[in-house]
Amino acid sequence: MKLFSCLLAMMSVTIINAQTINIIPQPKLVKQSAVTGNFNITSATQIVLEGSGLENSVNFLNSHLQKYYRLKLKTVNTSASKNVIRLNYERLDNPLPGAYNMTVDENGVYITGDNETGVFYGIQSLIQLLPTYGKLTIPYASIEDAPRFGYRGMHLDCGRHFWPIDYIKKYLDYLALHKINIFHWHLTEDQGWRVEIKKYPELTKVGAWRNGTIIGRYPGTGNDNIRYGGYYTQEEIKQVVQYAKERYVEVIPEIEMPGHSSAAIASYPWLSCFSQKSTPVPANMISKKSVEEQKNGRIKLVQETWGVFDDVFCAGSDSSFLFLQNVIDEVIGLFPSRYFHIGGDECPKTHWKICPKCQQRMKVNNLKDEHELQSWFVQRIEKYLNSKGKILIGWDEILEGGLAPNAVVMSWRGEQGGIDAAKQNHDVIMTPGNPVYFDHTQSENEDSVTIGGFNPIEKVYAYEPVPKELNAEQATHVLGAQANIWTEYMGNTRKVEYMLFPRLSALSEVLWSPKENRSWDDFQKRLLKQFNRYDLWKVNYSKAYFDLKATVIPTENNSGVLYKLESKLGNDSILFAPGGGNPKPQFYKTPILVTQSRIINAFQRVSGGISNIIYQKFSFNKATGKKITLTNPASDKYPGDGAFTLVNGVINEKGFARSREFLGFNGTDCEAIIDLGEIQPISFIVINCLNRTSSWIWRPLTAEVLGSSDGQTWYSLKLTDDFEERDKNTGKGVMTMSFKQTYTQYVKVIVKNWGEIPDGYPGAGHKPWLFVDEIEVN
Repeated sequence: MKLFSCLLAMMSVTIINAQTINIIPQPKLVKQSAVTGNFNITSATQIVLEGSGLENSVNFLNSHLQKYYRLKLKTVNTSASKNVIRLNYERLDNPLPGAYNMTVDENGVYITGDNETGVFYGIQSLIQLLPTYGKLTIPYASIEDAPRFGYRGMHLDCGRHFWPIDYIKKYLDYLALHKINIFHWHLTEDQGWRVEIKKYPELTKVGAWRNGTIIGRYPGTGNDNIRYGGYYTQEEIKQVVQYAKERYVEVIPEIEMPGHSSAAIASYPWLSCFSQKSTPVPANMISKKSVEEQKNGRIKLVQETWGVFDDVFCAGSDSSFLFLQNVIDEVIGLFPSRYFHIGGDECPKTHWKICPKCQQRMKVNNLKDEHELQSWFVQRIEKYLNSKGKILIGWDEILEGGLAPNAVVMSWRGEQGGIDAAKQNHDVIMTPGNPVYFDHTQSENEDSVTIGGFNPIEKVYAYEPVPKELNAEQATHVLGAQANIWTEYMGNTRKVEYMLFPRLSALSEVLWSPKENRSWDDFQKRLLKQFNRYDLWKVNYSKAYFDLKATVIPTENNSGVLYKLESKLGNDSILFAPGGGNPKPQFYKTPILVTQSRIINAFQRVSGGISNIIYQKFSFNKATGKKITLTNPASDKYPGDGAFTLVNGVINEKGFARSREFLGFNGTDCEAIIDLGEIQPISFIVINCLNRTSSWIWRPLTAEVLGSSDGQTWYSLKLTDDFEERDKNTGKGVMTMSFKQTYTQYVKVIVKNWGEIPDGYPGAGHKPWLFVDEIEVN
């Protein structure tokens, strides 16, 4: 931490001192006063309430001042005009609640809002004007501000791991400080039921607890055999909702249905299509206690591993719907939000296809397949919610089989679900896994276990919630966006904060600030000040922003590769050394030419030592660094570094955790043509790829290699369907093709997508992803 503080100080000296106003999210308009000066907040400063109903703003400000500055200001209702912070209302005619104006001058601070919410957001900006140490001096300025989107959301999964009430409140404080106004509370999962339902006490007696948890990244290295769980009482939930209300945050509950329901089924097995069928758990993942309980007659278990499971609510049983309606009745009594999230995602149809009751339901209602059965299920629940004055939200799978009439779609599998729903005149909330799943890795040098993926802060900041495919009228259905924190691999609150920050700052600006005001360069300057605030708040934030950035690029003559390094501290702080032995480090000046297999270590030199050591192994073959073209482009969600990713000499060693080292093809094939530069002998090809079915990533169906002397006429050299998995933990594997030596200049490799995800797997019935890494030619 001391080393990082030195690093941050080096950057701050020339940037922060030159910019005195560093608010995130960036306000609509900020004007420095023509009269240079500062207003000092002292113990003599008073808060003047010129409007009623502003106590929440006063309480939040005073709580913040007491906690971090040991200062509490007196509140008065007089007409004092000197050394004051005045709060009042003003008509601002903004279509969304939350607009405010602020003026800082020699008399003090004057904040006006178009409503209570606006004044509260003015207070958040005032807090960001405060220095993080020393006298509370803020510069003269005027600010005009208003939110861009009405839905600015942040999610937290409390099903896979349980978070105490005190931390939920702290989480809400973090959201308020960033002007986030929606808290999506994920309360039920296969691994735990977290909300007290008085009519069904077994949900918390049984469903809130699992007998153990897998160790490490799925499929794991065994089970920890530690009983784990917890739940929120209805009184605790009421406290949270009230706490959020005082911070102008709306809490939306999520009760998963019809899938992700193992914990409920473990509590009441009759909710399943097959109540007497035991919960299947692989032998290397199940806890000892669960094995013992199953031997003694227990049928259904709360899941102890991650993934998607076949046991879901029976859609053919009226008892399932009566149960869910009773649950809904109790839950809506706790949450005043107009929205109710039902999940609706990742629901396998395996049991429905063989369940007599479900098949009878389909016959009676003229449903052609199980997708339409899920649509019927969702529509029935929606009618019940609508009768209670609630609006249904569901993940984008609720589009399948027909969308419920009034439903709001939360688009997570990319943007297409949101685009389709908006074109059908449905409201949508954008939350694509890439880039706003905050459980994805934010550092390419990550040393803790994450679910994988790569969503750095740069990618979050670049996100635009309104898809370009929508016209102006359709775009009005985009309510906003949110980021999600799924907690499979977050076992403590420090890890949650590490994954949340600083990406929450980027998200807040995406959702609040006018699109035309957003500037990555300017944001970076303000982010440095935000890091100081995080230190003040004692937040365990990620330092990935300061990572060395390494890329491999082609040479001009396609001979070898260039290893390019960049640092936020300036490239003169970078040193590198070849691996092996004890070579003397060299200062980095220009991209390093690599012409053979080797290891390069690089690091940054900062005051007090070195930081951010990165290790890169290069493995050369005849295709490394050569010219390559793709017939079909990779998805823009997983573009790697373009086609060159397949011949850059870097073979992925960490699987999905380093997804940038793959090209991802969504339902399409990978067809690459490599120009070896001259005719030369080759006799085998190795295609590095990934098999991670839990993330909808499937091994190739087949791979074929073809040769050509002119790049026009091709002849097949080998076709294979043999996939060799080399690492079960990551899913890394290869397709190897050996053949009689042949002389060729051009090599075409065709890697076929699996086609369709089969029943019993996550995403069944959908097109899988194909992930391809290095193509080795020898």
